[in-house]
Formats: sequence, C-alpha cells, structure tokens
Amino acid sequence: MKVEVKGEWLDEKKLEKLIYARNTKGVTEKVKKAKVGIAGAGGLGSNIAISLARLGVGEITIVDFDIIEHSNLNRQQYFISDIGNLKVKVLKSIINKINPFIKVNEVVEKIDERNIKDIFKDVDIIVEAFDVPENKAMLSNYVLTRMRDKYLIAASGMAGYYSSNLITTKKVRDKFYLCGDFENGISDTVGVMAPRVIICANHMANMVLNIILGKEEI
Repeated sequence: MKVEVKGEWLDEKKLEKLIYARNTKGVTEKVKKAKVGIAGAGGLGSNIAISLARLGVGEITIVDFDIIEHSNLNRQQYFISDIGNLKVKVLKSIINKINPFIKVNEVVEKIDERNIKDIFKDVDIIVEAFDVPENKAMLSNYVLTRMRDKYLIAASGMAGYYSSNLITTKKVRDKFYLCGDFENGISDTVGVMAPRVIICANHMANMVLNIILGKEEI
C-alpha cells in the first residue's frame, strides 16, 4: 500500500513510522500489541475510540447497535452526513482515515448478559461507555464477577458544565477504574455537552494507556 501525502508517495513502513513519530519512546511497541473493547459508540465511546486510534492501539472492538441522530452531534465524533448510519460502521471508517494499521472489529449488537463474554473474550481491557445507568451497572457487574481476568474502566458523572477539575480517575479495586465526577449525571435539567464528555472520555483513554504500559496505580 502506498499513500500520497502532500505530493509524496509513502510506503506502509514510512507512513506508519511517521504516524507514531510523536509518541513517547517505548509506547508504540506496547500499544500496538494491545486489544481493547469499547461498549458503546456514543459520546464517550466515539471519543475514546478516536483517542485510542491516535495512540495506535493495535486492535479495537467497538460494540453498538444504534444509528447516528441529529442530537448526537453536540458531543459525538460524527458529522451531519453520517446521520442515519450505524455508529460502529462510521466510527470504523473514521479510524481507518486516522490510522489504517489498526484492526477495528465492528459489532452491531445490543450488549446483554448473554453475549458479553463472547464479544469481549479476546480483549485485554473493557471500556464501559454507555449512557443508560442500568446498562452501565449490568456490564460492570458482569465483568467484575464473571470476567475477572479483564480490566474494566467505567464512567460516572460527566453531565452539565460544571468544573472540568471535578472529573478524575480513581482505582476502585484491582483491575477496576472509574472516571468522572461520580455525581453529575443526566437529568431533566442537566444535559450532556462536548467539553465534559470528552474530558471524561480521555481520562478513560489515558487509563487504558497506563494499563497497557503497566502503570496502573494513579
């Protein structure tokens, strides 16, 4: 494969080297071996996936059954032209444009207790990126009790326009991390908007990176 960039034709090795050129020394080799699963491709999931793609995570499994709607565009990594299309398929296309060397597994399914284990059996780290509290609890409880060999990163509290500094990452227990402010969820009076959602998403992506690099304590 050759790609034209600013009038110059680059082969695969040169293009890949240039993509990873600004990574901290020693990071690229490790992230290329990692396998990460993302449950949900909305506000959290789409932003997490793109950050992981820019890091160069070798294999990303994205699971979502929903299509892109107008209301998604205020915080999710999609465009007007994407409305009506499946989130996972559009997100895979975006990632391929960022880094064609990443393997993206698109899973168009609704996650429940019957398919969690099969979907995420081959990943090292599972990232919970749901909007609905009940779905968050269902996935987290299943992974923590039945898939204890996996790392789990979940989110709680990133709604509104409260201080960015309230959003943190904490270790709840072995192999389980929680990101957010742990308080401000969606309600009738508080919506979700890009700044805090994306801040939380990148806390989660950075925690993925730290786990991959063996720097789990935060």
